[in-house]
Amino acid sequence: MALGAAEGSGEGTSLLPGAPAPGSLAASRRSKLLAGPRGVVASSLSTAIVLAALVAVFLAAPGSHEVRHYFFDPHDIWESFVGDPSKGLFSVGAGFVLNIELCLVAEVLILLLSLVLALVRLSRSSVLFPFRLLGTVYSDVFRGVPLILVIVAVGNGLPGLYLHGVSYWSLDVYAVVALVLSYVAYVSEVFRAGVLSVPPSQLAAARSLGLSHWKATRHVVLPQAIRTIVPPLLNDFISLQKDTAIVSVLGVEEAIRNAGIFSSTVFNYSSYIAAAVLFLLITIPLTRLTDWMIARDRAKRLAGGW
Repeated sequence: MALGAAEGSGEGTSLLPGAPAPGSLAASRRSKLLAGPRGVVASSLSTAIVLAALVAVFLAAPGSHEVRHYFFDPHDIWESFVGDPSKGLFSVGAGFVLNIELCLVAEVLILLLSLVLALVRLSRSSVLFPFRLLGTVYSDVFRGVPLILVIVAVGNGLPGLYLHGVSYWSLDVYAVVALVLSYVAYVSEVFRAGVLSVPPSQLAAARSLGLSHWKATRHVVLPQAIRTIVPPLLNDFISLQKDTAIVSVLGVEEAIRNAGIFSSTVFNYSSYIAAAVLFLLITIPLTRLTDWMIARDRAKRLAGGW
């Protein structure tokens, strides 16, 4: 009956042994192989035409010469990258190193605190109810307030309290604190969603084997949850790397701050292009890595396993 239904459907579906099912991973791979060099040539040609058209429109614009001088001057791009202390110009490249350092330190703290916050909000203990309430309020508030306002409030508010051990930190520390406060609210929701995506039967099976709730969560639930949320976490990491540029409002001498000093000194915006290129050198590989991990995870799911 199934065979007759397939023949009468008009879909042209082949049910021969070994033939890949429509929509299967094998069929997808086979279609890619059939495309072969012809598909590569066609896609490359269309891409080249589109890029050439965009470049032609840019060069033909009436103000193209001025834009190229003020934004894409090779000499100013290089000079802003290396800096010139004798002229009071800070290096955009050296500032970008600080961007990376801020991002790495903040990311470690964000991952740890986000996991703790997510576990607290997922707990059902009566003792932790006040912490669950505070965690919910914290998450709602810091996801609703723009990051730049958090940075300004932390960078200018904490020093104004004149508290010993808190009000006399460096601007770099205040920048990290602001980034952590804002991003923990987002990343904790990613962790929470990952834990909730694990079937409850996994926890029940672990408990039936004699594991405590904490051990079952640690050894059974969390590994599965983390495996699922790695791509979203990488996306947050990419956003964090870009958002380190916002701390320039505090006067932190990172890439954007140094680019602004260069621009206001030599009256040329090419320094911002140098900073943009540096950020792209980090974010594009991370974006491609995220896409690859998402595609690999999807392929494993279609294949019926992890």
